[in-house]
Amino acid sequence: MTEEITFYTNPMSRGRIARWMLEETGVPYHTEVLTFGGTMKEPDYLSVNPMGKVPAICHGKTIVTECAAICAYLADTFPQAGLGPRADERADYYRWMFFAAGPLEASVTLKALGFEIPQERLRMAGCGSFGDVMGTLEKAVSAASPYIAGKRFTAADVYVGSHIGWGLAFGSIEKRQAFVDYFGQLSERDAYKRATALDEEAAKAMQAA
Repeated sequence: MTEEITFYTNPMSRGRIARWMLEETGVPYHTEVLTFGGTMKEPDYLSVNPMGKVPAICHGKTIVTECAAICAYLADTFPQAGLGPRADERADYYRWMFFAAGPLEASVTLKALGFEIPQERLRMAGCGSFGDVMGTLEKAVSAASPYIAGKRFTAADVYVGSHIGWGLAFGSIEKRQAFVDYFGQLSERDAYKRATALDEEAAKAMQAA
């Protein structure tokens, strides 16, 4: 597909995940930086994402929202980047990407909001307890393989790694050595460094405006 990609984001948002994924694919894209409560809620953008949230991408006439979906879509659409799962990686690729999008995201958000699920109601919550989520995530990144789906870096590492990196930076996940080591190797990737530099530059531009 040769249509241009338009990337809607804000440098202080989950858009950093999608930016990293875009940089990993190596495909060209155009960036539109939106403001919270401002351009994100205007009709033009609401026609892209009725939630009024970022990130989102438009690829020709195709619209994709939600970070995990964007990562998976880009991996599938640009197979030459080698970011999608091979047959023997598929189970762990999907398992941990959706674990991060579901239980991890939910439990971290609940904790940040100061909400603790009562012990007797944990079975009602798909994410379970924060402790169980942290323990499960630690096991996932402590496996014999260096990456979340095996011996090879994939889009699942972009997604899971972004959650861990953000959590370590802002204290929203526990600073366990397994998390530090896992994200440490990911943060050395050229695409991650490029994406981070672009987002830092965008953040400075917004502050100066």
